[in-house]
Amino acid sequence: MIPLLVIGIGNEYRRDDAVGLIVARALQAQALPGVAVIEAERAGVDLLECWAGADAVILIDAVCSRAQPGILHIIDAHGAPVPADLFTCSTHGFGVATTIELARSLHRLPPRLMLFGIEGKEFGIGWGLSIEMESILPAITERIAQMSRAMLRSLATEGEVERW
Repeated sequence: MIPLLVIGIGNEYRRDDAVGLIVARALQAQALPGVAVIEAERAGVDLLECWAGADAVILIDAVCSRAQPGILHIIDAHGAPVPADLFTCSTHGFGVATTIELARSLHRLPPRLMLFGIEGKEFGIGWGLSIEMESILPAITERIAQMSRAMLRSLATEGEVERW
């Protein structure tokens, strides 16, 4: 069993769409105890297999809701359906919202699933994040790292994780 799995989703060559991958790499470098980190270039049914066996999952992806770039949307996927319109700029085809709702209908959601949608600005072809995204990246990464540690403490308190 994996106590906490962090999945960064994105496309390295579509500017701000890469933010999920970049945050995942930063979290991987921190080597948080009890946290496994993977990268996924796109959402889809493969995610259902990736998170199988995890006590808790954090998905990180870029979103486009016309809010200020860098805004962090935090969604508890067990609380309510994930708004599909939040992911209208996704370059993944089969998006995160669709994947989560498919998993819900198949009863294959992990016990805990948090989605961190980072508001992007530039999704055109190209490499590198927008200036706005670059400037908030350290703060976003630290916020997700804090929430990861809090989720692990919660799991340990509830007895779901004995050792990590």
